[in-house]
Amino acid sequence: MLVIFLIAVVTFFLINLAPGGPSAAVGFERTAAEREAMMRQFGLDRPVTERFWDWLTSAVSGDLGNSLNQGLPVVTLLQQRIGNTVSLGLAAMLLATVFGITLGVVAAINRNRWPDHLASGIATLGMSIPGFWLGIIAIIVFSVQLGLLPSAGMFTIGKQDNWLDRLRYLVMPASVLAFTLLPNVVQVTRAALLDVLSSDFIRTARAKGLAQRVILFKHTFRNALVPILAMLGLITTVLFSGSVVIESVFGWAGLGRLAIEAANGRDYPVVLGVTLLAGALVVAINIIVDILYAVVDPRVRHG
Repeated sequence: MLVIFLIAVVTFFLINLAPGGPSAAVGFERTAAEREAMMRQFGLDRPVTERFWDWLTSAVSGDLGNSLNQGLPVVTLLQQRIGNTVSLGLAAMLLATVFGITLGVVAAINRNRWPDHLASGIATLGMSIPGFWLGIIAIIVFSVQLGLLPSAGMFTIGKQDNWLDRLRYLVMPASVLAFTLLPNVVQVTRAALLDVLSSDFIRTARAKGLAQRVILFKHTFRNALVPILAMLGLITTVLFSGSVVIESVFGWAGLGRLAIEAANGRDYPVVLGVTLLAGALVVAINIIVDILYAVVDPRVRHG
């Protein structure tokens, strides 16, 4: 709760300290009388501390105010978009986890050989290539040249309820976003497995003649899960920041695109709402990861 409160404080006051501030949302093209009337309507003529207290007390009860541009409640706009961002994020996280852990395992058991170098090279590419550039290249290749996948949007008009159609639209943005998350998964998995493989109990298991498969999956991988889980919790922040870019490139109607639209339109109640919701989701995911530590590692439970 303290973290979420600090997110709210920092975001609110940074927006108010930005050049122009929320008052720019009323529009400088209007007359002075019109701007003054709108300032009173939205409460922007009051002291910033008073406005923050009013906004915070309303936010606690679930009221994040109204959009200055659309006139709709911010909560309504968030409800319309959050499902799209969650579906994109889950798909990207699933792809990054499956392929990242697989590459990390392959790299660890083939240390300093060509599979290790190949996995490290893929991870380096993932760190080096900007997501927006990769998204544009993916559109050029798979949509324009090959015609395999749609270039933007979330579904074909008239096929909103067709999950196969929605899946086709999800493939490219989820894959591009997953590729930006992949390097962290590969590197942490490789490092965690190499650390466990050098342990005394692994050498004992090998001396007892246990099969490599049993040693890897029954003894090594489970003991390496804690740092892997920790990393998966941390990259949720990258997931949300990356979705802002990916949703803009692929026209995906999620929270990231909503944040961009609100920032361009100086719709500060929406910016506040998106930031607060994203922060709360990251905190919640990391709490779940902390709980999972005790599930995968008995030493954490006993400690």
